[in-house]
Amino acid sequence: MALLGGFILLAEYARALVVQVPGAAVPALVLGGVALAFTAWGFAPASLGLGTSRMAMRVLGGLALGVVLVLPTAARVTAVPLLPPALAIAAIAVSIGEEIAFRGALFAALEEAGGPGLAVIGTTALWTAAHALSHPAEFLVPVAAAGLLLGIWRMACRDLVAPIIGHVLADLAL
Repeated sequence: MALLGGFILLAEYARALVVQVPGAAVPALVLGGVALAFTAWGFAPASLGLGTSRMAMRVLGGLALGVVLVLPTAARVTAVPLLPPALAIAAIAVSIGEEIAFRGALFAALEEAGGPGLAVIGTTALWTAAHALSHPAEFLVPVAAAGLLLGIWRMACRDLVAPIIGHVLADLAL
């Protein structure tokens, strides 16, 4: 479990550093997302919150999570800029990779080790720490709140599909 958490933080920090190199942002984001997705290797889909049951409700939940995550920004912004296609693909890769790593593999490992409360708190803490290098300090409270919301959804609904959808929508909108 500590090894998994360490790998996730290392991957996030490496990605955050490489993104600062001119011309390396999109490849770093995509490769970082893929590296994070590999943390699910060896986990059963059910333990990750993945599967095909109740898919319509899971997608609807993801849309609702996306709206909740975007609302604070939407209230301040009058026009939504569109991301260039390459950056949109990179944002999608990172969102999916982060959810698989944090609310998928790490959540499953922490839940097995100490129960659902530890899984929610642990993933939220590591999620916030992982974003400390790439985001200003004043943004870390909303990051932690988003992580807590996504973690609670994962715990209560035993679902990773909705957090993935919500995270993708939020990253595309922000």
